[in-house]
Amino acid sequence: MRAFKKYFVTGLLIWAPLVVTAWVLIMLVTTLENLIPESLSANALFGIPIPGLRMLIVLAVVVLTGLFAANFLGRSVVEQWERLLGRIPLIRSIYKSVKQVGDSLLAPNGQAFRQAVLVQYPRLGVWTIALITGTPGGDAANQLPGDMVSVYVPTTPNPTSGFFLMMSRAEIKPLNMTVDTALKYIVSMGVVVPPLPPQESR
Repeated sequence: MRAFKKYFVTGLLIWAPLVVTAWVLIMLVTTLENLIPESLSANALFGIPIPGLRMLIVLAVVVLTGLFAANFLGRSVVEQWERLLGRIPLIRSIYKSVKQVGDSLLAPNGQAFRQAVLVQYPRLGVWTIALITGTPGGDAANQLPGDMVSVYVPTTPNPTSGFFLMMSRAEIKPLNMTVDTALKYIVSMGVVVPPLPPQESR
């Protein structure tokens, strides 16, 4: 039974990431394809099924939109479109919130999730890995003393949920590891130990 358990766990560690990756990709492809109307499907256009055609159409539209928005005319159209959405009460709140998060996470010059740090949470003496997301803003910045930073503490094994904290910069310890490495460490519950930096492994 001990050998069976060992081989079962080894096989599970090989298959589980593959199955989860395939499941995520299938869900992504299905979601993208559902955005395209049936009239633009391969059956409607060519009379034969072509897997992934509608997803390719979505990707082409996204890339062409980005290409159009990169020039002066495109930026002007986008600005007019955003002004129009900004006048609709409910849509304005949703659109601005999603856009701000997207700009922070996806923009090339964004600073969100750019550094992994150690923080004491949920109490002093207990350390966990967090990701710096920026600095406090609005009235929160006026109420907080000193040099403060905003951090996100991911949960294990699902890093998409977590806790948003504002703490003194003096209370965090920067880590010499990439954000990807830190997330792998968190998701694995500490099993996948990141390698030591070159200067420390000598």
